[in-house]
Amino acid sequence: MSNQYGGDDIDKVILEGVTFKKTGQGPKRQEQGKVKTKAKKKSYITGAHGSASAKKKADIRRARANRHK
Repeated sequence: MSNQYGGDDIDKVILEGVTFKKTGQGPKRQEQGKVKTKAKKKSYITGAHGSASAKKKADIRRARANRHK
């Protein structure tokens, strides 16, 4: 079923599916030592940087961690 609009590609996609691959952009983020989001930084997790929402979230994390001890 080949036509002028690339029917072979469509047939291949229907039969085999589509695969998305990551591009090789160098070393992984963990290997670089960088933190992806603010939520993973220790001062943010413990609520030490002064934000009221971070302190509240730290309390929630502490309570959840101690719930089944």
